[in-house]
Amino acid sequence: MLPPMTAYECPRCRIQSPTDALTWCCPRCRGPWDLAFTSAPVSLPSLASRVNSLWRYTEALPPLPYGPEVSLGEGRTPLVRLTDSVSAKLDFLMPTLSFKDRGAVMLAAHARRLEPRTVLADSSGNAGTAIAAYGARAGLDCVVYVPEGTSPKKLEQIRAHGARVVEVPGDREATARAAREAADEPGVFYASHVYNPYFLHGTKTYVYELWEELGGRLPDTIVVPVGNGTLLLGAALALDELHRHGLVDTRPALVAVQAAAVSPLAEAFHAGAEDLSGRAAARPTLAEGIAIPAPPRARQILRAVRATGGTFLTVTEDQIRTAQGDLARRGLFVEATGVACWAAVDAAPPRPGLTVVPLCGAGAKTGLAP
Repeated sequence: MLPPMTAYECPRCRIQSPTDALTWCCPRCRGPWDLAFTSAPVSLPSLASRVNSLWRYTEALPPLPYGPEVSLGEGRTPLVRLTDSVSAKLDFLMPTLSFKDRGAVMLAAHARRLEPRTVLADSSGNAGTAIAAYGARAGLDCVVYVPEGTSPKKLEQIRAHGARVVEVPGDREATARAAREAADEPGVFYASHVYNPYFLHGTKTYVYELWEELGGRLPDTIVVPVGNGTLLLGAALALDELHRHGLVDTRPALVAVQAAAVSPLAEAFHAGAEDLSGRAAARPTLAEGIAIPAPPRARQILRAVRATGGTFLTVTEDQIRTAQGDLARRGLFVEATGVACWAAVDAAPPRPGLTVVPLCGAGAKTGLAP
């Protein structure tokens, strides 16, 4: 018998569904779920004796009985200084070499207790790799949908973990549509890093780690790359929780970064819009991981950035190339998507106080930008 669970809740329709169901979206609007879950405060002094993974923040995480068993030691990535006012968190040092491990371990732990016939994911590479790895760890059968032209190194990594790969003709959005159709089949758990909110409760540990690393405080600015917004929305969850529990006095500004080639959220933000007006053009970009023309959580992303007094920045392809080379010369080989934040911060006027950028994916996954 499954333990008591929290509920899925649609942020638009307020419809709820039990989390022990395989329903992956709101049945009325087909939008992504949030999680009706209330965290408890984390005791900073108690952390010194806890497990060295994101499960150290257990009070802040939804109850998952198999969580620690699925863990690969994800989290606790280093924070290193780039300049006097900018530090980088090295999330490319995760077990599968990207920050997506933070959310994938939550999805795999949740899926394990549901015992589905198949776990299905769609991805431009890193999320699929993470789901494949943690699915293997949990003993689950996995299939990953990817766009044609996905990095061969990423495909090899997915297959190495035993997952089946389905290459879909077209762009990232075409891949997502194909996966969502397959997700409606009986016995399928859709391990979507966009639609399933357990993923966001994994990515929020990024901010909990900053809070711990900085001795119970947070940086003044947190910069994040945004495509579907899973890291940004996780960060927003953590900021709300830490503030609500009285563990921080103020919330940092969230600064979101997009590639200029595919920047629907940046355009909507600077136009003062609350949501996207349509689907943006899907132009080629080196930052393939954030090239999302119509993110399903757009309204939530825009609201989260505005709530913290943050903003959106965009970077060109030349800026991405330059930033990758600059970081490599500093000893950090990061994939093109992962350098977007450093490119944006390096080009923008300095912000007061400490700024933290994530380096989200290893350069070994894709190689140097052409």
